[in-house]
Amino acid sequence: MLRSFRLDNHRSFRDEHELLLMPAYSKDREALPVAGIYGANASGKSNLLDGLAFMQRAVRDSFSSWTPDAGVPRRRFALNGDGETSTFVVELVLDGVRYTYGFEVDDDSVHEEWLYSYPEARKRVLFERDEKGLRFGSTVDDRARLELLGGLLRPNALFLSLAAQSAVAHVLPVRGWFTHQLHFRLGVSASAGEDPMAEFLSNQPSEHSRAVELVRAADFGITDLVVANVRRPDGELRPTLIVAHGGFGLFLGDESAGTRSWLGLLPTVLTTLRTGGTLVIDEIDASLHPLLAARLVALFHDGEVNQAGAQLIFTTHDATLLHPPLGEEVLRRDEIWFVEKDRETGASTLYPLTDFKPRAEDNLERRYLAGRYGAVPELFQDRFAEAVRGDRGEA
Repeated sequence: MLRSFRLDNHRSFRDEHELLLMPAYSKDREALPVAGIYGANASGKSNLLDGLAFMQRAVRDSFSSWTPDAGVPRRRFALNGDGETSTFVVELVLDGVRYTYGFEVDDDSVHEEWLYSYPEARKRVLFERDEKGLRFGSTVDDRARLELLGGLLRPNALFLSLAAQSAVAHVLPVRGWFTHQLHFRLGVSASAGEDPMAEFLSNQPSEHSRAVELVRAADFGITDLVVANVRRPDGELRPTLIVAHGGFGLFLGDESAGTRSWLGLLPTVLTTLRTGGTLVIDEIDASLHPLLAARLVALFHDGEVNQAGAQLIFTTHDATLLHPPLGEEVLRRDEIWFVEKDRETGASTLYPLTDFKPRAEDNLERRYLAGRYGAVPELFQDRFAEAVRGDRGEA
């Protein structure tokens, strides 16, 4: 379970910013199940999610895949110098234990890296790394083996990446969260979904009924999902999704963009709800009706459905989720965040709705669209009209 994510000097985020998933109005849980992030186009919402995705790639691949002479493939803020470092930090709760893991890198190497745990609320150093070398906490076992492993560490690789591949027990929970419990749907296109759903139903037949019911509940007119081995143009037989509508079936490519988007999301949604992971979606409202997007968010709020403590983090432009037409609360006030880009510097800023001390009775949708919270584009009708008239004048 993710409690916070902090980044500094990544893409449009020049300075340090932190996404907090800790409840602001109650202490009844370790972390919130949902965080919704709003902002204008090109404000930097996707860059925030990309920072977490970069952190996952570094943990997963830096030792095994990054070549010694390739440096660190980070994306720093464009106007910062090459030598300025980028920082990425997460705070997690795994099996009731809180962990803090982070690292600081430049284009060439890892400057610092650290992993702490907090059993019984007391800080325990698992390892620390800086320019002086790699150190382990006094309570860590098998220190001789760990120091030997440290000798194999390249400047551009994370120790967590190396240690997890060597089955070092005390780093496995954190590495496991990054590799098995953190899921992304970034840049989902309307055509996505066929192969993932076919593979999902082939590998997880027990999930078939849940997937079908979720598709039926979405009111697409679909009665069943069938996986058939279809011979492709290259002659290979591959599992292919057939979407049944009563007495006839269609390939997914013949379905609407909304249907394809929903079917593309469902495998990851069901997996996350089952395992208690964290699902990160860029533009959750892409090709989905606002009511359907609201129902998706509601799955993560439903304690009977989300018994494993899964989380959903998403970006959106859908203001109806702030004040839905059905009158049901979709997002709690402490689950709403905004990203705004400075027009002069191009730097993105992340901030929560709670900074504005909203009241429970406030119409958040109306206030957001009116610019009360920022993070909306400045659009003037006369400028659009003038642009078109100007083009005609030049023709």
